[in-house]
Amino acid sequence: MPNAPFRRDSDASTVHLPAGPWRNALDGLCAHFPTVSRAQWLDRIARGRVLDGQGVAIGVDTPYRAGMRVHYYREVFDEAPIPFHETVLHVDEHLVVADKPHFLPVTPAGAYVEQTLLRRLMRRLRNPHLAPLHRIDRATAGLVLFSADPASRAAYQALFRERRIDKRYEAWAAPLPALAFPCRRRSRIVRGEPFFRMHEVAGEPNSETVIEVIERRQSLWRYALHPVTGRKHQLRVHMAALGAPIDNDGLYPELTAPAADDYRHPLKLLARELAFVDPLSGEPRVFRSGLTLGDDFA
Repeated sequence: MPNAPFRRDSDASTVHLPAGPWRNALDGLCAHFPTVSRAQWLDRIARGRVLDGQGVAIGVDTPYRAGMRVHYYREVFDEAPIPFHETVLHVDEHLVVADKPHFLPVTPAGAYVEQTLLRRLMRRLRNPHLAPLHRIDRATAGLVLFSADPASRAAYQALFRERRIDKRYEAWAAPLPALAFPCRRRSRIVRGEPFFRMHEVAGEPNSETVIEVIERRQSLWRYALHPVTGRKHQLRVHMAALGAPIDNDGLYPELTAPAADDYRHPLKLLARELAFVDPLSGEPRVFRSGLTLGDDFA
């Protein structure tokens, strides 16, 4: 297996190992992460990329103990580059606002580590303390807000937790001439099958979206979507449930649309605007995406 270079701008992931019968930390990691081979853990340990709670590299014979904290650096070999670029719209001592292109993940996950908005911004701005204050789907383009300073992070996180930030999205989707607008969709969204796909079920609503129409064309309408809550895939699930799945959506309602990485057919969903009262200065702030969804549809 090839050796990946140690990247000092990469932040480590952390795991607290549970109680178990293992003699050493290596055995415990292999048991805890069955999809990562023993050879991969040995390779990471040999290169000093697995650390204990004090930041000291562990060895193959480091004793196991229940609850031990282990830091490790996620790696994806032969990570495919994503040929689209982010735009930094705003930087100050507390906040960074970026326009994310379609197909670029916000944070490391699955097959993506370095090809993520977070990693790119860490390198570009030379700030290892960046942390996203919210997430948007990899397939979605538009605004992402980052905390630049751990000392002020909690104040900005509270904006999202307490729903004191207004989020506006735009989407192209099928016409809904039978509905009166603005329309409010409230439903209960839970995980479905496969695990990454969400769906609506009966029960107390845990999601809410306000939907408006801002442009009508023959085949598609352009909608303004205002999520009151922030459930995973909420806008995509709500539009599909209304009978108007977002154009080029490969997950909802059926797995029959263009693949997520078909660069010719991006999901027609854009995080257009974020507005809030700054919790530190008390001043109103509004950020708008410079991206467009285009109208290259039939």
